[in-house]
Amino acid sequence: MTDNVNYNVQQANDSHLSKVVLNSPLSMPNACAFLWNPQMLLQANCRGYVVAQHMQPEPAKYSYAPNIEAKTFIQPEHNYFAHHPGRFFYIKDEATGELFSAPHEPMRVKVDSYQFIASSNEIKWQISHLQLNITIIVTLTAEDVVERWSLTVENLSKEFRIISVYPYFSIGYMSWMNQSASFNSELNAIVADSVTPYQKVEQYFENKNLKDKTFLASNKKPDSWHCNQQFFEGEGGLHNPDAIQDKTLGNIEAIYQQPTAVMQFREKLVSGRKVEYEFLFGPASTELAIQQMREKYFGGRNLDFHAKQYIKYLNQGNGCLHLETGDVEFDEFVNHWLPRQMFYHGDVNRLSTDPQTRNYIQDAMGMCFIQPNKARLAFITALSQQHSNGAMPDGILLHEKAELKYINQVPHADHGVWLPICLSVYLSETGDKSLLHEQIPFNDITQTRSFIEHIELALDYLLNATDHRGLSFIEQGDWCDPMNMVGYKGKGVSSWLSLATIYAVRSWCEICEQYNLNIDIDKYREYLFAEKAMIAAVNKHFWDGHWYARGITDNNVVFGGHNDSEGRIYLNPQSWAILSNCADDEQTEKLISSVKEQLSTPFGMMMLAPSYTAMREDIGRLTQKHPGVSENGSVYNHAAIFYIYSLLKINKIDQAFDLLKLMVPSSETALKTGQLPLFIPNYYRGAYHQFPEQAGRSSHLFNTGTIAWFYRCLVEHLCGITAKGDKIYVSPQLPKKLSSIKGTRIIRGISFEFYITAADIDAIEVIHNGNRINGTILSNIENDKTNKLYIKLPRKEDD
Repeated sequence: MTDNVNYNVQQANDSHLSKVVLNSPLSMPNACAFLWNPQMLLQANCRGYVVAQHMQPEPAKYSYAPNIEAKTFIQPEHNYFAHHPGRFFYIKDEATGELFSAPHEPMRVKVDSYQFIASSNEIKWQISHLQLNITIIVTLTAEDVVERWSLTVENLSKEFRIISVYPYFSIGYMSWMNQSASFNSELNAIVADSVTPYQKVEQYFENKNLKDKTFLASNKKPDSWHCNQQFFEGEGGLHNPDAIQDKTLGNIEAIYQQPTAVMQFREKLVSGRKVEYEFLFGPASTELAIQQMREKYFGGRNLDFHAKQYIKYLNQGNGCLHLETGDVEFDEFVNHWLPRQMFYHGDVNRLSTDPQTRNYIQDAMGMCFIQPNKARLAFITALSQQHSNGAMPDGILLHEKAELKYINQVPHADHGVWLPICLSVYLSETGDKSLLHEQIPFNDITQTRSFIEHIELALDYLLNATDHRGLSFIEQGDWCDPMNMVGYKGKGVSSWLSLATIYAVRSWCEICEQYNLNIDIDKYREYLFAEKAMIAAVNKHFWDGHWYARGITDNNVVFGGHNDSEGRIYLNPQSWAILSNCADDEQTEKLISSVKEQLSTPFGMMMLAPSYTAMREDIGRLTQKHPGVSENGSVYNHAAIFYIYSLLKINKIDQAFDLLKLMVPSSETALKTGQLPLFIPNYYRGAYHQFPEQAGRSSHLFNTGTIAWFYRCLVEHLCGITAKGDKIYVSPQLPKKLSSIKGTRIIRGISFEFYITAADIDAIEVIHNGNRINGTILSNIENDKTNKLYIKLPRKEDD
């Protein structure tokens, strides 16, 4: 660990005991952690700012900004500001008048000691200042929409002291129609009321049951309270509120004024005395609902029971692989934090009611490694919304009133490629061929078809959606959402989508071969022919001499090639040219060299380079994004993991492993990325040669399709214990930087303990339960016992 990085990783066998500890709120001020359950999400940064939302059933907030907010999805590089929603605790010494706030905002006082501690099931701060020891913990529940906070204050001095403790939970601008707040003595809670704004009569009935109240409930009666944001701050502002200067808060209501929730607890502390508080914060539809929350969650026994229930929920996300590589940070991340993030994506669908189809299916691929039954259901759900002509929708609707929103209202052409690609993982992990014979309806007709027929309709649709050259139309985007003007006139084509279609067809043909599916032989031959024809078309029209171009616009202009001064090379076509077997050996070496030369950074591979600095109306809004941000040349991890996976396919394990390591937040890059090793962000800033000082900054956005593919790289290639048809294969890859790998792997309900090392041998050697086997296919597997594998790989030269 570098001397400058002020955090450490604490290993543990149990996921909920693993911790990452940050020792300063200044070195990485945007460092954050997140918690979730099936109904809500909370992201807290190390300084006390919080982003939270819940489902009712659409995403909604209960702690708002101080102005009217636009409804949008969670944004990358989220900005924090003085009145950003937060959860803070002011502490005042009544004798000296000294005042500070914890965990850091809004007063930003330098404290004697500070720790921000992130674990799987809670976020914690431990702070010492003015000879007071302060512990703040937030956690969630297994099922309800409520934040559970606890605060402990201990007198470390030898003196008798009187202090006041002021929990400050921001509520913000709730509604221009109606907002107010007061203290309800029966509930021992500050309750803010509002009415969600509307105009149409039918909206009144739709909104009647919304949770338009926000409450802060305490297990102890406060000495005073304050609900009025303006009067609480006065002239001092949040960094020195006027209301705290008085002996009591004054019990001030908010009457059609911006509400807040502040309580005062005046405490007398002898030396060593500790006071403890519990708080509940969240939305509610009625006061009865608040009372029920109080009864359910307050009290020592309730606290312990519901903490265990939340841990039990999170433990459902344990993965099928445990690795020991000798690299503590890497092992801790891939064994605990990576499957946790993968479970979040697959279990709650990023807390969306209309996830993009490509996201929904790839997140389901991740669930194949955690809860395959949920993945099975997701695949069926996706196909049940397919159109009878084979087209997949832009988003999957998850409840009866859900509607396509945001980007899902824009037609994208890639959604049909993902099912056969991700289905292979499900079949490998489960061997469940019965899924392929499920009868599934369509979005637009009542007739049902088998899963197999649905897949073939999707592939047929893709193969037919091509131009006279045999290349895939891009419409208003493919995987790259903002590439929206390449083909909006109906003529533009995509090299990536053409390559992805080839890979999808190849994946389906391999599934048919491996699982002996009795599909029509003529149909099978058609797919093989189409695959070869599209490979030829891609090589004819997109090979640029050293790499593949990205597309051809409506006006027949090739882009993403050596003639372009910006957007000269894109990463995705190179990755998928390898995956689809479109690039021969010579082309593969040339494109890998080009990628390394033009796209590599200390933080991973950029998605394109150079980043666009001006609008190109024949490409689209991608070019309007700031250089190095998101799809305009960031280290966009979803694209980067495709490249890593393609390198593993051709056994370039050393290059792939180096890039995997760069993707994981680490102590080596922490001061640049600003992120703790709790999740993989959707991107790190790119435009490395154009804006080097900003390059590497994390987006801090944990929604990303990267995660399932990262885990797939570990399972299929680093560990290498996989299944095809009714056989289990052993084919791991060991990077030179690792002397050995050991661990456990569960596949199809069978447990393996493995040890992988390199030796001076010519071919792989596998010892299974003490017996050396011929080849790499396992037999005599003990289903009810742990199978032991000792694997020796030939020592290899550099990639």
